[in-house]
Amino acid sequence: MSEAKPNGQARRDAEQPAQNAGREGPRRTPVPDVRDVGTLLEALPYIREFHGQTVVIKYGGAAMEDPGLREDFARDVVLLKYVGLNPIVVHGGGPEITAYMERLDLPVEFVEGLRVSDPATVEVAKMVLVGKVNKDIVLRLGRHGQPAVGLCGDDGLLFRVARQAAPSGRDIGFVGRIERVDVDVLQHVAADYIPVVASVGADRDGHSYNVNADDAAGAVAAALGAYKVIFLTDVPGWLADPADPSSVISEATAAEVRAALAEVGGGMRPKLQACLAALDGGVTFAHVVDGRIPHSLLLELFTDAGIGTKVRA
Repeated sequence: MSEAKPNGQARRDAEQPAQNAGREGPRRTPVPDVRDVGTLLEALPYIREFHGQTVVIKYGGAAMEDPGLREDFARDVVLLKYVGLNPIVVHGGGPEITAYMERLDLPVEFVEGLRVSDPATVEVAKMVLVGKVNKDIVLRLGRHGQPAVGLCGDDGLLFRVARQAAPSGRDIGFVGRIERVDVDVLQHVAADYIPVVASVGADRDGHSYNVNADDAAGAVAAALGAYKVIFLTDVPGWLADPADPSSVISEATAAEVRAALAEVGGGMRPKLQACLAALDGGVTFAHVVDGRIPHSLLLELFTDAGIGTKVRA
């Protein structure tokens, strides 16, 4: 791997052959950066262990909004496919839904972290998630070298959902809880493509529902018996002290998470609940990872230290 040089040095190197025309001298051999070799060697046992395994990735937060992080995420997922893993992306798109609702002068309301969803809200959510966000992700993956297929819970009856209330019992409209995932649809697509799933679905009567993307990722991972499920978020991981970003709990058991869940608030709670649902369904490991860090997927999967919280059964 060649090293970057100051402009002046690069120019002198380019001029050297002309100045030394007709004279022979020792040729310099580029020295490889041993740090790069070490990184590859560190990743090798993980690549071997994960080869052929299914990894479900919940994509959201800053990794979905920042242009540079969007490209990093696409490259990371494509690399996972190239080295033999079977990545499946499940995504939301809350900020974009809110932006479009505001442009249409529709009311935006949340109750206990869940979007109140009347029929107009669900219609906008489907248009944004399925028609825009999903296709943008598919195109980026394709641009970086792997064909992807965009899906939502309606396609092939992938998700069957039932209406759910807020944790307090308040009615919040057409917000759905996944009752069933048709894994045959995903397995057929994943054989040749990277599935990209938007978190909307329908009930038995064909009514559309908005579905929390964390819940959808956990349900997909459990139904597939995935080896890992990874939740990208905007914090360093599960924090022992929410006010201290350095207090990341690097590893925990499902029992430890369950015991502490009542004290967990904010956006971390639904992610940990989804971790537990996935582990209860047979997933081996669940991870909560800081999506604000470039290439966070690769750092968590293929380095000894990792960068987030790993939860095991």
